[in-house]
Order: sequence, then C-alpha cells, then structure tokens
Amino acid sequence: MTRSRQAALSAVQELLAEEGWTGVTHVAVAARSGIGRTTLYRHWPDVASLIHDAIVQRIGQVRTARTGDLRADLISELNGLRRLLHDPASERTMRAVLERAPFDPAFASLKETLYRSGSAGFRAILEAATRSGELQPDTDIAMAIDQLAGPLIYRRLFVGLDIEEKYAEAIVDSVLRLHASPISGAPHRGHRRKDS
Repeated sequence: MTRSRQAALSAVQELLAEEGWTGVTHVAVAARSGIGRTTLYRHWPDVASLIHDAIVQRIGQVRTARTGDLRADLISELNGLRRLLHDPASERTMRAVLERAPFDPAFASLKETLYRSGSAGFRAILEAATRSGELQPDTDIAMAIDQLAGPLIYRRLFVGLDIEEKYAEAIVDSVLRLHASPISGAPHRGHRRKDS
C-alpha cells in the first residue's frame, strides 16, 4: 500500500496546485494516480481526508533536523512554513481551509488537525528551550507560536506578498527578544542550548 499511497497523495498535490481543492475528487485522483476508486474510498472516505494526508506529508517534507541551536532551529522551522506558503498546492489548500471551515465540519476538522501538525515542530523547540532555561519559564508557548507563524500567514494569505528569508529571521529574533530568559539573555547567532 505504501507505493499506492504515495501515488495517490502525489496526485492530490498535483491537483491542488493545478485546480485548487475543487479539483480534488476521488475520480480525479484515481485517474491521475492509477489507483482504483474503491481503494481510495477505503483509505480516504472523503476529500478532506485526502487533502489532509497530502498536506501533512508536505509539512513533514519541509522539516529539517534539529541542530540544538534555538535561533537556527526556529528559523529553519519558520522557513519550512515560508516554503509551504509559497508552494501552490499548500497555499491553495490553506486558503480553501480558511474559506470552508466555518461552514463545512470536515474542513473545520481539517483546519484543527493541520494546525496541530503545523505547530508541532515549533512547540517541541520552544518547550525544550523553556526546560533548558533559554526561554522564560512562564512563556506562553501557544502565543509564541502565534507570534512566529502569524506574521507569515497574514503576509502571504491575506496581503498576498512574498516572504523573504530575512523577514523570517527578523520574526524569530523579535520573538526571542520577547521571551528570552533574563539569565541567558536574548539568544543570538551561534547560541546553543545548555543541554546540547
């Protein structure tokens, strides 16, 4: 099933990039991937589940290995989001989810699971930094994630502007200045966690 799954999800990503979420149907995915509709329905009973798995896979593909350097790891994670926002399939999916979630329970559930998947990397990095003393012990992790990801999502999905790497770096630096532990000071280039 691994090869069939990959073929199906690749087809979903292609259809998203070309036509948006309305182009993703079991019929279209079957035709594009060569996977039978019965198999597709068995593993993905609705379109939202197809889109979910395709985008979660994409999120995993843009993640990089942790280095132990708080600033570098946050920049890497934020650059992964930046690449997703510039990827036609991912960008169109995010726009569709925002549009349909208030009216479609399947897309509302998709929005929630995509948020959890997309924020998991940030959460792991920030929680580790809080434990190591690099960030203040009372750091609101959810708010810090919003402060990191929010500007990029707003800039790309609502304003329609491109996002440069320097912009992502500036966001990380501003968030670290807000939440750095008074003992460790604001993390800077080359700063490594105490437990690394």
